[in-house]
Amino acid sequence: MFCYQCEQTTRTPAGIGCTSEPGTCGKDEATADLQDILTHLIKGVAQYARRARAVGVADRQTDDFIFYGLFTTLTNVNFTATRFVHLIQEATKRRERIKLLYEEAARELGTAPEILSGPATFQPADSLEQLLRQAPGVAINANVEHLGSDVIGARALIIYGMKGVAAYAQHARVLGYQSDEVDAQAEEILDYLASNPTDLDEMLEESLEVGRLNLKVMELLDVANTETFGAQEITSVRISPIKGKAILVSGHDLHDLKQILEQTKDQGIHVYTHGEMLPANAYPTLKAYPHLAGNLGGAWQEQQREFADFPGPIVMTSNCIIEPGRSYKNRIFTLGPVGWPGVRHIDNGDFTPVIQAAKALPGFAADAEDQRITIGFGHHTLLGVAGKIVDAVKSGDIRHFFLVGGCDGVSPARNYFTEVADNAPADSVVMTLGCGKYRFNRHEFGDIGGIPRLLDIGQCNDAHSAIRVAGALAEAFNCGVNDLPLSIMLSWFEQKATAIHLSLLALGIKGIKLGPTLPAYLTPTLVQKLQSRFDLDLDLIGEAQADLQAALTHTA
Repeated sequence: MFCYQCEQTTRTPAGIGCTSEPGTCGKDEATADLQDILTHLIKGVAQYARRARAVGVADRQTDDFIFYGLFTTLTNVNFTATRFVHLIQEATKRRERIKLLYEEAARELGTAPEILSGPATFQPADSLEQLLRQAPGVAINANVEHLGSDVIGARALIIYGMKGVAAYAQHARVLGYQSDEVDAQAEEILDYLASNPTDLDEMLEESLEVGRLNLKVMELLDVANTETFGAQEITSVRISPIKGKAILVSGHDLHDLKQILEQTKDQGIHVYTHGEMLPANAYPTLKAYPHLAGNLGGAWQEQQREFADFPGPIVMTSNCIIEPGRSYKNRIFTLGPVGWPGVRHIDNGDFTPVIQAAKALPGFAADAEDQRITIGFGHHTLLGVAGKIVDAVKSGDIRHFFLVGGCDGVSPARNYFTEVADNAPADSVVMTLGCGKYRFNRHEFGDIGGIPRLLDIGQCNDAHSAIRVAGALAEAFNCGVNDLPLSIMLSWFEQKATAIHLSLLALGIKGIKLGPTLPAYLTPTLVQKLQSRFDLDLDLIGEAQADLQAALTHTA
């Protein structure tokens, strides 16, 4: 077993990476190895899919599987080894199917089909024991002793970024939104990885292609969410429970939440969101359900305590699941790509078992004190008052903007982001997104001339909104984004954060502060190349006050 795709990977003087089971996330060796095999096979699927597209065959089912399969391998998504055995079998069938379609189409055009190698020809074993013997040959660090850690790390940057892209693409696809341009570019990037590249500069440039692809995917997901559920509205959301039966929905998938709300209508059950599902309360179609009662709890790493205290069933729609505690393992359900051994999985869209559990469990015995936060500051909202914001900057009422967001986690160093937000001066605005906001989103920030000083933009994928707003401000001030009085502090944890960071680099945004630690796959050589090319400052620990002072010297 070897895994170093997330921030909580094991770091010791002997080396970096989780090398024994369970990994820090709770993943066992078999699951980790099977995920590597699945990822390798998906590259092979993409090899044929790209060539099939070149001869006129674009197969949506193939691309659906590529994105879904990669999504299952993200940190804190699926921990069930048997599910990966089935996915490996399915990947092999998908690859052979698209291979056949490619070869038939090529011959019809009078062209000899290309004979491929690498992942396109990898044959997974039939038994679990034999599969695990194959895993070292396709692991993320395979042949590191010959290739070196720089080459392996550059490849990892690309594939981990693609895993993040896959998560966002999957959320759009379940709503019926996909793009041939996105599918084709994903195939190209995975096909590139299948060629086993070794040129560092070339791979760093390809990582920017991942960032550009992610921009398209986040825009597609924004359209999917907006056209399906309406544009986010400024909304006061209750964050304390009310008396009655209850269901808690965590994760990122708004489609799943909509199904749950529809099936629980008039059932006398309150539905609460958790974690990255908080922004759902700002979408008109979703908040129109009167039994959507608000949001309970905070970021993913608190779920074991929060889920244990919740008096009803819990539904995980996507990442970020961690090992369920005994007190609630029999009342947590997983959906879609999510899985944990021994946890009930719903794959048919029928939430009857969840509803039955909610009715059988006690629910909340009484109303708690009404506590609220304000959300819904997506780009539709903010661009609607852009003129007011620009005037406030020109008049000097707003001196600076801080974008403080990203993934949360357990590291004490993440207190940096709280310190930045809480100590930002009264004439500055803090924009936030992702579950990192839970470190300070209940704090009092006040307003500037009616403009709230804390603007909750939404989920991590709503980085698209932040980019749109920054672009609009730059246009208003006739300058580049890098010339705005804007500082970006991002906390990273897993592969979606990698994709977003690559998107910001692809846009040419400089001076991004990333933390609390460097991704383990970024070797000193790769860090030096990134720092010199993109003006990165990657060491954040203990620098909150100094970074604030430095940021405030940057004026438009």
